[in-house]
Amino acid sequence: MTFIATAALSTRADRHRLYELSVQNVELEVDFIDATFHRLRGRRAAMLREDFCGTAKVCCDWVRRRKGNQAIGVDLDPEVLAWGRVHNLAALEPSQRERVELLEADVCCVVTRSPDLILAMNFSYWLLKERDQLKGYFARARDALLEGGVLFLDAYGGYDAFRVIEERRSLSGDFGPFTYIWEQERYDPISGRLICHIHFEFPDGSRLERAFSYDWRLWTLPEIQDLLHEVGFERVSVYWQGWDERDEPNGRFEPTLEGEPDASWICYLTAEK
Repeated sequence: MTFIATAALSTRADRHRLYELSVQNVELEVDFIDATFHRLRGRRAAMLREDFCGTAKVCCDWVRRRKGNQAIGVDLDPEVLAWGRVHNLAALEPSQRERVELLEADVCCVVTRSPDLILAMNFSYWLLKERDQLKGYFARARDALLEGGVLFLDAYGGYDAFRVIEERRSLSGDFGPFTYIWEQERYDPISGRLICHIHFEFPDGSRLERAFSYDWRLWTLPEIQDLLHEVGFERVSVYWQGWDERDEPNGRFEPTLEGEPDASWICYLTAEK
């Protein structure tokens, strides 16, 4: 009998694809920003800038929405931008691809065409750990927006956010099942520094260790709102996620002035120029 050795699933896994499957829900996210901008401004946004864009999946979904939509993606990592060009931009029709511009640049100093909206999602702006750094980024974003433009952010919190903790979710992709693991390795209450990792496990027992790692500051909602107001945004709103009858997140976010002190929560913010 001949035995044929096969490579572990972890060695064949594409970490960017796994991230898109386990972390991002681009369709719902773009639904939210599109509908919210329309409600706030009474018109449809056309030009979107995605800061810390990663694989630029949001940019690609945006230009698919309407023929007039354009997108700019900004990220410092050439490897993730290259992956996005091969896997996401290449899947667009030529006329759609022409309306996406990807820039390898620092979001804190990049100069682009003025968009209707800018978004910094997946807590990416938490890489800016000093108050002056984050304030500077918000000021640059405000200056870059068209008059009447809107900055979109997300944030998470709850008392679990301050803990050393590991969470697991069983998921499946076009290559089969896998387990997504979110690890909060360390939190320092003095500096607010938060060290996190994403790992993936596979049915053959193999593991993709630290597929992504983050060295963040855990910014609180009052801190974020204060900085947005300080740089001149006219109105800042928080959108809280609702729950279904099974006490599970329902994916719908509504504006509110008060949140719930849950173990874990996710919200969106808008800052209007």
